[in-house]
Amino acid sequence: MKNSNFATIAATVTAVIAVGMLLYLVNISRATSYLSENPKTCINCHVMNPQYATWQHSAHARVAKCVDCHLPAGHGLETYMAKASDGLHHAWAFTFNEFGQRIRISEKGKKRVQANCIACHARIVDTLLSNRDRFHDFTNPKASADTLCWDCHRETPHGRARNLASTPNNLGVRELK
Repeated sequence: MKNSNFATIAATVTAVIAVGMLLYLVNISRATSYLSENPKTCINCHVMNPQYATWQHSAHARVAKCVDCHLPAGHGLETYMAKASDGLHHAWAFTFNEFGQRIRISEKGKKRVQANCIACHARIVDTLLSNRDRFHDFTNPKASADTLCWDCHRETPHGRARNLASTPNNLGVRELK
């Protein structure tokens, strides 16, 4: 009888400790913030401060949040799957210091951003395509179906910030009001 009471108490204490550690981890990592659309979530880890700081000073800051460009359109299962996938990748990279000075977007991320650029700027894209000869030189050998919007529009929306040292004092970035 005493062994079964000890086992029950030990299992209960272990479960309480595990739940406590899980709650602590959720709190310290701000895990619930990742369910929101708040751009400040993107700087939970200081690694993204240059991107946040440069977005904050761009024209896109007034009309688009990080999720509007970097996640699939809509707010369904696909969005949360992309958040989970990207989040796991980021957590791994940040935890094991596998990111470099220059943060690079994944191929999936590039496709999502490109699709969102085209979706948000559909009228402009339609105009460009119907007036190719006047606006963009799509006959240029460098321009192709694989050309990304930011291949030409390099300043949108993050400017030339491409690494941790590119924005001085970026640890002091604040949320726009």
